Amino acid sequence: MNNKVVQKYAPFIVLLIVAVLALFEPQLSSFQGDPSTYNGADIAWILVATALVFIMTPGLAFFYGGMVHRKNIISTMIKSMVSAGVVSVIWISFGYSLSFGESMNGIIGNPMTHLFFKDVVNGAPNLQGGTAMTIPLLLFAIFQLMFAIITPGLIVGAVAERIKFTSYILFIVLFMLLVYAPLAHWSWHPNGFLLKMGALDFAGGTVVHISAGCAALAGAIVLKSRRSKLEQHEIPPANIPYVLIGTGLLWFGWFGFNGGSALGANSLSINAFATTNTAAAAAGLAWMFFDVMKGRKPSVLGFCIGAVVGLVAITPAAGFVGIPQSIFIGLVAAIISNIASHVFKLSRVDDTLDVFPCHGIGGMVGMLMTGIFASKSVNAAGNDGLFYGNPSFFLTQLKAMLMVVTYSFTVSFLIFKFISIIMPLRVTEEDEELGLDATQHDEKYGRNPLKA
Repeated sequence: MNNKVVQKYAPFIVLLIVAVLALFEPQLSSFQGDPSTYNGADIAWILVATALVFIMTPGLAFFYGGMVHRKNIISTMIKSMVSAGVVSVIWISFGYSLSFGESMNGIIGNPMTHLFFKDVVNGAPNLQGGTAMTIPLLLFAIFQLMFAIITPGLIVGAVAERIKFTSYILFIVLFMLLVYAPLAHWSWHPNGFLLKMGALDFAGGTVVHISAGCAALAGAIVLKSRRSKLEQHEIPPANIPYVLIGTGLLWFGWFGFNGGSALGANSLSINAFATTNTAAAAAGLAWMFFDVMKGRKPSVLGFCIGAVVGLVAITPAAGFVGIPQSIFIGLVAAIISNIASHVFKLSRVDDTLDVFPCHGIGGMVGMLMTGIFASKSVNAAGNDGLFYGNPSFFLTQLKAMLMVVTYSFTVSFLIFKFISIIMPLRVTEEDEELGLDATQHDEKYGRNPLKA
């Protein structure tokens, strides 16, 4: 069969098959338990936190959309938003099972455990090997879905302005199955091998940001540079107010991202809430002031990018470190990512919107900072870090970080290579010149992109 015909019909046929199979799953009543099973305040807070994490996806779309060329705004924004569709269907079908189903040697969940959310709606609120939660298992599963949605959306920034839309859809599917689900299982399932090893990731430094950052680097390498970078044409951001709006939505949503990861309305969620805001504030200022020291004027982009780096860095540490220490974490992460961003701009690797320097390296810094500043006085279920006399925990964090970096980069690189073999991964030079809004979606932002 002609390859173009397959590309045209396959996505809809696969979705249709999934929808028909779902019809045969029985409808079950929700698990109730005794009156002490659930805590109403915890349920209310995690419902809000779930919505907050979701709003980060359109926030990310605005954040990225404002930084690309005018002729690629729509194509960049939809690649972030379409993740909500693709990942939701995968998660309900078997993605949640792979991440949090019955553990298979601490590596991956059994995909049949919760196929089409079997035993999730009517399941007791605890994971295999874990303690009982005070929220329904279904709410936990949907909260985790929001993390899964935004992760492939982060990668968009590295491959923007040159990747084919259909190829990116396939990448999301393969990335979720082969990278995200295993990492979520390793780090967050009670029987996951990284968690058993003693590695701590409160809200996604490894699972979300390091995995997305390393996948972004792999994609940038496989796709090669845009024509504009090769010709050294500086492309000004299309809409800086979009970036500002996106940053505000991300910052706002991140309170649910980190605060909600306490899985309850408690003192730990408050600490995570406070450290999140503090690290973002310090990092935004640090990035902007560092640019001024280098002879630049204080910029909106600088503050916004720095704030996001601070949010990334505090994510693995939010529930394990104190509020004062989060200032230092945000500052250090911003400076390191700022320097890395400058180095990458001088290199041949074309990471369009600095996803690896900001999310990949930001996540690594946060993972290591957790190993330095974590304290049992903040979270008794955590550990004391290097700063408090426990070098072994820092080494555990370092070892876990290296494993995640190696795995996520290698597998993501192979996924991009595989896609490039079976179908075009990159748009043609002519399409790249005309812009992806017009050539991939037959839509446009503002004036005609052909005249932009």
